Amino acid sequence: MTANDDRHVVAVADPTELAKAAAERLLARIAANSGRVAICLTGGSSPKQLYQLLATDAYRSRIPWQRVHWFIGDERFVPADDPLNNMGMARATFLDRCAPATNIHPIPTATADPADPDRCAALYEQELRSFYGADTLDPAHPLFDLVLMGVGPDGHTASLFPGDPALDATARWVVGVPKANVEPFVPRVTLTLPTLASCREMLFEVAGGAKRAILTRLFAGENLPANRARSTGETIWLVDRDALPEDFG
Repeated sequence: MTANDDRHVVAVADPTELAKAAAERLLARIAANSGRVAICLTGGSSPKQLYQLLATDAYRSRIPWQRVHWFIGDERFVPADDPLNNMGMARATFLDRCAPATNIHPIPTATADPADPDRCAALYEQELRSFYGADTLDPAHPLFDLVLMGVGPDGHTASLFPGDPALDATARWVVGVPKANVEPFVPRVTLTLPTLASCREMLFEVAGGAKRAILTRLFAGENLPANRARSTGETIWLVDRDALPEDFG
């Protein structure tokens, strides 16, 4: 494990090992909390192997499903059964088979107007505040036990894109994003940086040679959204061999 500022980079051999490492970290966070657990999931391709792993008997038997709640870091205004729907992918892969329906907390894009993503964001913010039990986040009492994150080719994370005003939101927990910088070019809803930071652990998953260029920029300290995402607890980057910058050491 190598430190980079307050970020810890854990190098693994390949996507299979990355998924196993992520699953073990998730299980460890659940085990560390004997009460109600909150996990914030991510979309995209990076977590799919992890989600498939959690559905297997070897892992699902180790999760106390009744006390674990599942949230999502961002969502796209696409139908719930669209493969590009972040929570829809997680539900189809493992949640609907394993978790109580009342413990799954999707962003309500299916019933919201895509022309007004901020209204949808306000509804999810209200749900998060109700779950948390307060209107102000306290660093001593994180909202989430674990927040999963990914990195886009432009350095975005969740639906926080370079140059977007949403990056500077501090009072809001969730905001609407009228236009995405990458496909699919649809409105989105995303948790803000302070909300994502309210966790015991933020866990990035990055795999594949296509991510090496953006990781090189990020690890060099470029001011990109993924570099601004930091947990109030631990920030861990799980990176496979193909994605690691050539000069990483």
